[in-house]
Parts: sequence; structure tokens; C-alpha cells
Amino acid sequence: MNPPREPGLIRRGVLWLLLLGPFFFLSYGLVNTHTAGRSDVGSLVFGWEQHMPLWPWTIIPYWSIDLLYGLSFLLPRTRREMDRHALALLTAQVISVSCFLLWPLRFTFERPEIGGLYGGLFDVLMGFDKPYNQAPSLHIALLVIIWAMFARHVHRQPWRWAMHSWMALIGVSVLTTWQHHFIDVPTGALAGFACLWLWPRQGLLPWQQARLARDRKCWRLALYYGLGALLCALAVFTAGGAWLWLAWPGVALLLVALNYSVFGAGGFQKDTQGRLSAAASWLMAPYLIGAWINSRLWTWRRPQPDAVCDGVFLGRLPGRGEGGQFAAIVDLCAELPRRSAGTGPFAQQGYRALATLDLIAPDSTLLHDAAAAIEQLRPQGPLLVCCALGYSRSASAVAAWLLLTGRCPDAEQAEQRVRQARPGVVLHPAHRQVLQQLGAQR
Repeated sequence: MNPPREPGLIRRGVLWLLLLGPFFFLSYGLVNTHTAGRSDVGSLVFGWEQHMPLWPWTIIPYWSIDLLYGLSFLLPRTRREMDRHALALLTAQVISVSCFLLWPLRFTFERPEIGGLYGGLFDVLMGFDKPYNQAPSLHIALLVIIWAMFARHVHRQPWRWAMHSWMALIGVSVLTTWQHHFIDVPTGALAGFACLWLWPRQGLLPWQQARLARDRKCWRLALYYGLGALLCALAVFTAGGAWLWLAWPGVALLLVALNYSVFGAGGFQKDTQGRLSAAASWLMAPYLIGAWINSRLWTWRRPQPDAVCDGVFLGRLPGRGEGGQFAAIVDLCAELPRRSAGTGPFAQQGYRALATLDLIAPDSTLLHDAAAAIEQLRPQGPLLVCCALGYSRSASAVAAWLLLTGRCPDAEQAEQRVRQARPGVVLHPAHRQVLQQLGAQR
């Protein structure tokens, strides 16, 4: 159920369109004209693209993005959502136009003469769109942003399936109308998701929570992930071909490095329901897949959670079909989404997300909040405290709860209690130091 709409949004949407429309045609047209006069415009096309069919009828879904662009401003329910949607579209325009100037590419196929209605639509299109602005495809970047807006607000079946099918057809049409080469599609999607990540529909913006990390271990891990991103980039630029796909894990590792060094756990954009934003999920998908596989490999011999005391359990983040026996959950994992909604209160109010970075000791404020959440949710029934493995972040949260509620007199006994319940718990000196601080504050 969508929340009530704030007043004045229609007028606000019209004002945004009056700004974005002229900016689009002015900037896009000027760059087209400038690039058409350059002599250094190359191309990047794979051999298999010679077999790409030309389907003239797909010019209709191709053109339909203009209508959906305008309709998307009727969907936001709040000023914040409206403004961030508009700013994401504006940012996509700026990114794409900048790339067209810095890295111009030309579409190389010669489209045969097309008559009838479809031919007329192609003629109108080529009246202002020249084959020089390719990667990243602005068409795809805008599609990603518009698609995300419609996906948030179209819930009824079969309209939702129809919407997704039509959006997918628009994505395919950039190839079947012979407007773009394949390289333009993933780079356009990357630009679109980057804009959605920069302008999330709720919560703080990335730069609003940007702080240089003070923990040396954060910088060490950021360096490791940054080196991984650099290796991927070297393979992309030196080998080319199929190695271009390494750009995706390279982007993912770079963003993770920035999370450890600047953006913190908020860079994963995990919401209060345990879901990662679509932008974070797609941008960091290679890393997220690796993190999930790693969590299952480390816990495959001990997948079940362990009881600590008073209905509190410690374990890994449950997957689909797991965790149904718990009425509540306290989740300290930033990098993995909640996949099991459980039943009863757990599916609604019995969930608390307190995202923390992997391999980094949570600070005293977060552990204090985690302990309070455990004590608050525990009366609802069996409660699971979890992170990716259930061995470190979540273990320190349970130890903090034991300490702050007086179930253990000091940090050392709290750690021993947790270890007895779940052998293999890993608490480093940094974790112990934070627990000792909590004990002193108590």
C-alpha cells in the first residue's frame, strides 16, 4: 500500500520537466553536433553483433521511453522521492554527455531504408539523434532510473508483469533498432544504477554520511579491495574482449573499498526491512555473490544457530526457508540482504537492522543499540542475533547484551558465555576493548 501523496507534487513534477526537457535536448544536441565534426571518433563492436537483427517495429518501444519519462513524475509520493528521481535523471544526463565528449564512439551499421509508420519514426529520430553518442547509452541509463520508479509503485498483477516486460523490451530495442552497439548497454546500466545509488529514494545521501575511516583495519581492507579493483581494470584495458566483463567486479570492489574507507556500512544501503537498494545490489552484485558463498562455506558444517540464554540465539543470517522458528531477529550484517521473512511478528515489527562492516569491530554506540534491541525484542519469542557467519559482529552484540543486562558481571565472562554457546566465535582485541568500555560505562 502506497503512503498518502504529499500536496503540490504534480506542479513540482511539471517544474522539473520544464527544467530537464530543455536541458536534455540542448546538451544532447550540442554534443551530437560537436562529435560529428571530430575526426578521432572510433567504435567498439564485437564480431557477433553482425548477426544482430533489425526489427523496425521495436522503434515503438524505443520511442515510448519519452512518454514513460514524463509519466514517472506522476508516481512519487513525497517531495524527497520526486526531487531525488529528478536529480538521478539529471545526473545520468551529465554523466552520459561527459562520456560522449571524453570517449566518443560511433555506431557502425548502415540501416537500410525503412518505409511506412516505422520509417517515419526512424526519420524523426535521426532528425536530432546522430550515431556518435554511444557508451554509456543514455537511453539505458534513463530506463534504469524510470524502471526503478515504476517498480516501486506498480504492485497489482498483471500490470506489474506487463510493466516489467515492456521495460525489458525498451532495453532490447536499443540493439534491434540499430541505435547502439552492445557495449553501450551494460555501461548505460552502470551509469543508471550509479545515479540511483547517488540519489536513493530514502535515507541519507552517500556524501551526507561520508567520513574518513579512523580504524586502520578499515583502510587495510579498503586497500585490498582497491587492489582487486585495479587488477580488474588492468585486465579490462589490456586484454579487452570477454575480459571487459571484469569491469563489473572491478566496480563492485572499488565501491566496497570506498565503503570501508569513506561511506561506512551505509554504502550498502540496507534499509530497515533488511533489503539492499536495487542500485547497491546490482553495482556490487559480484562482491555480494562472493560474500554469500563465503558465508555458506564457512558455516556449512554448523549452519544451525546456537542458544545462548533466555531465548536468544546466535548464528548466521538465515537464507530462504531458514529462520522460521524465530519470532524476532537482530541483524548486524551490512553486506547481505535479509532473505527470510519468517512468520508472525518477525515478518512485521520483529526485525531490527544494525548494519556493520564485515571484519570490523562495532563501536560502543552500535553495540549498546544492539543490546537494547535484543532486550526489547526478546519477549516476542525466540530471537536470532546474526551476521554473515554468526561468529564475530553478532557475537560481540550478544556479549554486549549479556554485559549490559547484568547477566554477566564483566566483559571476560560475557565472552566466555558466548564461546560456550557457539564454539568458533572470533573476538579480536578490538572487540574486547569495546566490550570493556561498555562494562566501564555500565
